[in-house]
Amino acid sequence: MANPLDLKDALRLLSVNQLAIAAAVEELALWAKQQGATEAFQHVHDCLATLDGNSHSLTVAIEGTSMNESVH
Repeated sequence: MANPLDLKDALRLLSVNQLAIAAAVEELALWAKQQGATEAFQHVHDCLATLDGNSHSLTVAIEGTSMNESVH
């Protein structure tokens, strides 16, 4: 039986998944832009910027969690 993930590992996997999905959406947005859907591209680009900011905050929080756990 596999060991269950701890919270820190699960959060890291979610963060990696978020980055992978963002990369795929960005590829689709670039394709849409090439097809002339510049407004849709801009909207997706703005949303991806939000994901990027949140990803950074999540990474800091995850690393903070690991630092706090080592103190206890």
